[in-house]
Amino acid sequence: MTITTLDKKATGLAFVLGLATILGALGSQYIGGLVPCELCLEQRLAYYWGLPLLGAILILWNRLPPAVWFIAMLIVTAVFAWGTYIGTFHAGVEWGFWPGPTACTGTGVGVSFDDLNNINAAKIIPCDKVQWTLFGISLAGYNALISLGIVALLLIAVVDQWRRSRSARAA
Repeated sequence: MTITTLDKKATGLAFVLGLATILGALGSQYIGGLVPCELCLEQRLAYYWGLPLLGAILILWNRLPPAVWFIAMLIVTAVFAWGTYIGTFHAGVEWGFWPGPTACTGTGVGVSFDDLNNINAAKIIPCDKVQWTLFGISLAGYNALISLGIVALLLIAVVDQWRRSRSARAA
């Protein structure tokens, strides 16, 4: 009978939560028809970078030297902490708490007739307009909350592994 430790359970849950989140984002785009803005696409980078590394950690769980495991877990945690920041920043832009990037946020400055005549120009999806909400929280807000949850799970895993390694050395 195999007993799974808290660190592995928390890491596995973080991976599943992250995978479900990015699949949900891609599904909302390709199936639901929501077109992501520049900040939405940037929020996805944490999942594109963090999940493969987290998957490798899970696959190599018992083969990684402890120092490598800790460094890899801290890197993944930092990636998702950055994702939490980007999600929070985007939600703040949507709520009007601070300005967003000029590339996708209405600034109200000079549009020329030449710009209007360019029918081949790419449509810019505004970062400061909410496309979908549930209970008053936008997708950016949910992404910030989910990323924060992933960070918490990864920190639980790191602390649990650290405690167990300390108690093993003391014994």
